[in-house]
Amino acid sequence: MDNNNQANLGKIIRRQRVTMPLTLQQLAAMSGVSPSHLGRIEKGERFPSASILQKIAKPLGFDEDELFILAGYLSPRLPSIAEKNPEYSAGRLDPYVARVLGQESVDVQRAVIGILTILKSIAKSMTESR
Repeated sequence: MDNNNQANLGKIIRRQRVTMPLTLQQLAAMSGVSPSHLGRIEKGERFPSASILQKIAKPLGFDEDELFILAGYLSPRLPSIAEKNPEYSAGRLDPYVARVLGQESVDVQRAVIGILTILKSIAKSMTESR
């Protein structure tokens, strides 16, 4: 995920939090994610894992699947989300992967997302250790 897509997701999350209205501390208390980590996500310094997205979706008023789509983990099943908010489609999965994954059930999509998150973490740690 490039920094521009990280920043876009962070802006979306911040905009939604402020609209609710919630402070970082309130969202942290509701989600169990530290305020400092949430702040780094909102600033685009960190990209949230699937588990973090699951924790913050409900307090922010998102359906879990919708937030996964916004993060680019899932292909949109409802085109209206991407049509209404073009910035949400930034950072989508590779079109082939999205098409194949989009044909699977939500449970399968979540499992694949979990695996991809783990692989991304392993790849990042391997490049950092060089």
